[in-house]
Amino acid sequence: MRRRTVLGAAAAAGAGLGLAACDSGPATHAATSAESVHASPASVANATARENAKPGASDWRMTHQGAAEAVEGYADQASLRPGQKLTLRVSTTAPGFTVSAYRVGWYGGDQARLVWKSGRIAGHRQPPPQIVDATRTVQAQWKPSLTVDTTGWPEGAYLLRLDAENHANRAQRWIPLVVRSASAEGKVLVMHGTATWQAYNTWGGTSLYQGADGSYDARALKVSFDRPYDDNGAVKFLVYERALVVLAERLGLPLAYTTGIDVHTDPSILSGATAVLSLGHDEYWTPEQRGYVTKARDTGTNVAFLGANTCFRRIRIEDAGRTVVCYKTDYRDDPVYWTDRALTTTDFRSGPAPDPESSMTGVFYEGYPTDAPYVVHQADHWLFAGTGVKAGDSFAHLIGVEYDRVTPSAPTPRPIEILAHSPLVCNGNHSHSDTAYYTARSGAGVFASGTMRWVEGLMAGGHDDYDDHGMDARTARFVTRTTENLLTAFALGPAANHRPAPQDNLQDVYGSGA
Repeated sequence: MRRRTVLGAAAAAGAGLGLAACDSGPATHAATSAESVHASPASVANATARENAKPGASDWRMTHQGAAEAVEGYADQASLRPGQKLTLRVSTTAPGFTVSAYRVGWYGGDQARLVWKSGRIAGHRQPPPQIVDATRTVQAQWKPSLTVDTTGWPEGAYLLRLDAENHANRAQRWIPLVVRSASAEGKVLVMHGTATWQAYNTWGGTSLYQGADGSYDARALKVSFDRPYDDNGAVKFLVYERALVVLAERLGLPLAYTTGIDVHTDPSILSGATAVLSLGHDEYWTPEQRGYVTKARDTGTNVAFLGANTCFRRIRIEDAGRTVVCYKTDYRDDPVYWTDRALTTTDFRSGPAPDPESSMTGVFYEGYPTDAPYVVHQADHWLFAGTGVKAGDSFAHLIGVEYDRVTPSAPTPRPIEILAHSPLVCNGNHSHSDTAYYTARSGAGVFASGTMRWVEGLMAGGHDDYDDHGMDARTARFVTRTTENLLTAFALGPAANHRPAPQDNLQDVYGSGA
């Protein structure tokens, strides 16, 4: 919701999981270690397991971020299909650099596999970014450094590591990439929140939250993918998404990959998916994306919201997906306001066409910041099977930094079951965070964690240098087992066909006003 500093973000690339030769011009490099995955329909369910049986790369993590401008880069596409070409634009103070493409997965605990590596590429500094004055949009507009052929790259989430060549400054940066699936038929679809990644990106001075002077009033109204990400280059993916990918791949589930922007552009990816996963921080959606996901739910696709503050901002996509538009509180300045108010870029719950997210998610975003224990309410729910929890058991710091709750006064699907009901204080106000579950008429199950730290909880317990907000290994075991129960159930198809129906307890929790 609001801009915030993520402590230890640079170190998050090294977080463990609590789970048992070229010239300076454009160049095309052949893959050195890529292997194709050709799965027949009969074996599609085993494709994830076969991929993760391949050798991992224990040295994939970033070890030295270096100075801000030592090396940084961006791709001309946030996602692409296997076999398509990718152009990278890199700026560095080093005489040369290399690029290594790591696919994120389980890989026997290594959690990534080297799929491709470039030869040496001559380095040079690219010019300063340009700013579009009217919308304060930052664009790097750099020249191409190399072109990569992704033939043979398996679908999945990738981290491209830039390694600068310099005796004094061996700097590194990430470029995140999704190699997306052509079909999710019979698979669990992982939907990465690339629009939210970009909304918070301050590289070049502006984001959708602040301008060059740090103020909200000077914020950008449009943000571009034609620039690097700030910090280590992949903070949002590393903190809010990577751990879920590793867990899902460890389970060997049939998986497909896409982004929210790709769902907006081509909703056919949702056809036949057993489930759609919205990850830890997935705030920015187009109305079209929301409509397509809702339609998928209404035709039997399970949906899991694993963060909080999900589908809060209504956005528009321009420039073939390279620009995210959100005027927020200045929505009357949005040209669309005068032609199609339902597409005006403001909060979904706000005018001129209010449509609160809770009608889809079951929960309603309420506040920031908070830090509170997660308190189990419905301990006998099938999602908690094998965790050993009892009603009233708590897990310190699992609620934060933003939270959702079931709000009877907002549009709320019924029957709905509150699984956790966690007291908290936010900006001096006493409230609760809720984990909730309901089923649609189609039989699809819908889960909402109610906390932004759910995916982070998978990494709790002091692994490496990751900032786990004080969460411990016990919390990691609880979140891991609950998420395993969720994913394995949702992978089977409409949850109502094989799991107990929700027992509405809204009135028990919130009283007669529910």
